Amino acid sequence: MELRQLRYFVTVAEELHFGKAALRLHMTQPPLSQTIQALEEELGAVVFERNRRGVALTPAGAALLPEARRLLAQAQQLPQLVQRAAAGEVGRLTLAFVTSADYSVLPPFLRAYRAAYPQVQITLQEATSDLQLDDLLNSRIDAGLLIPPLPDKAKQELDYLPVLNEPLMLALPAGSPALKKKGRLALAALPLLPLIIFPRAISPALHDAILSVFREAGVTPEIGQQAIQMQTIVSLVSAGMGMALVPQSVSNLMRPGVEYRALSDATPLVETGLAWRRDNASPVLHGFLELLRKELRKTALC
Repeated sequence: MELRQLRYFVTVAEELHFGKAALRLHMTQPPLSQTIQALEEELGAVVFERNRRGVALTPAGAALLPEARRLLAQAQQLPQLVQRAAAGEVGRLTLAFVTSADYSVLPPFLRAYRAAYPQVQITLQEATSDLQLDDLLNSRIDAGLLIPPLPDKAKQELDYLPVLNEPLMLALPAGSPALKKKGRLALAALPLLPLIIFPRAISPALHDAILSVFREAGVTPEIGQQAIQMQTIVSLVSAGMGMALVPQSVSNLMRPGVEYRALSDATPLVETGLAWRRDNASPVLHGFLELLRKELRKTALC
């Protein structure tokens, strides 16, 4: 079945006259009649009742008319749909993110992206950096907001864009005696609580950055609990299980029983960045990257 046949059928159905329909279609009547007959043969049903009084739709023709109009309208929209897909304006994007990104860069950027590309379907997955790298290397996600560094093997296949650098902050159980002091706190002056920390296998850069702060302060922490999600770490602090050093953005996670304080000790900056497959030619991904770079330039100018 051809779209041309459906267009001829709709025209005859609207005119209920082969001669008038032929004039609208800028053709003669015989080839129009032949096209309708060929359509009826293909459908296995008569769509027009022809008699001396004129032309009328049969029940089969009446059922076909709205569907034919729908198909013709969809066909007319195809070029625009293809052009928008090529421009990254429609499609699907799968984005993974570490927990700290959910309390910093992710919400404002997603708002900007949704405003710019309202018809792109975004699938979000919270995942640790190691899982994101595996998903990227196996093309299960389009991009991931993670904590670097990238392993050497991953660098051969992935591109990376730094997005955020932030200091570490201290998270203490509410009511801790150290919190009576106002302002910044020094690790060496704190009564040591067990340290709640990311396992090194999950995020070696963050794990090492946290321990380096204690090392520079001349303090040897007792590692009490290890957890792979920021929410879990903060929950363990709120339960009085120990203290934690977390990226500054995590202080936006307000949880009863936890207080956040800046440190007077020097802390390394924890970086969060976006990684994606170098060979991913998706227009949706490239639109995402273009907007992210634009938003980062705006932030840098502020």
